[in-house]
Amino acid sequence: MAFRITKKFEFSASHQLSGLAPEHQCARMHGHNYVVELELEADDKSLLPVGFVRDYGDLSAFKTWLDKHLDHRHLNDVMDENPTAENMAVWVYRTWSLEFSELTCVRVSETPKTWAEYRP
Repeated sequence: MAFRITKKFEFSASHQLSGLAPEHQCARMHGHNYVVELELEADDKSLLPVGFVRDYGDLSAFKTWLDKHLDHRHLNDVMDENPTAENMAVWVYRTWSLEFSELTCVRVSETPKTWAEYRP
């Protein structure tokens, strides 16, 4: 039996994607109101004694990091990779899976209708 929890976080930032035709809208600098969702999972034997996968309060460290490093930044200056939603999802996963061993998925949304997901 697996238990999953998720929590959404929001930030605003700009980016400009390389490798696209000059007339492509994403080749120009533009911004998004991003939503990042962390998913954590545990089986019934791995739940904390109180019955949590992880205390949601523990995720406040991620929010602090997000606000400090990504909020109101130009993502091209922050990330080594082309700052697509896909690359951001894997980057966040790799950065935070050491802190949150239960992390199973990171989703990144640039618009209310679009999501990129990294699930190793």
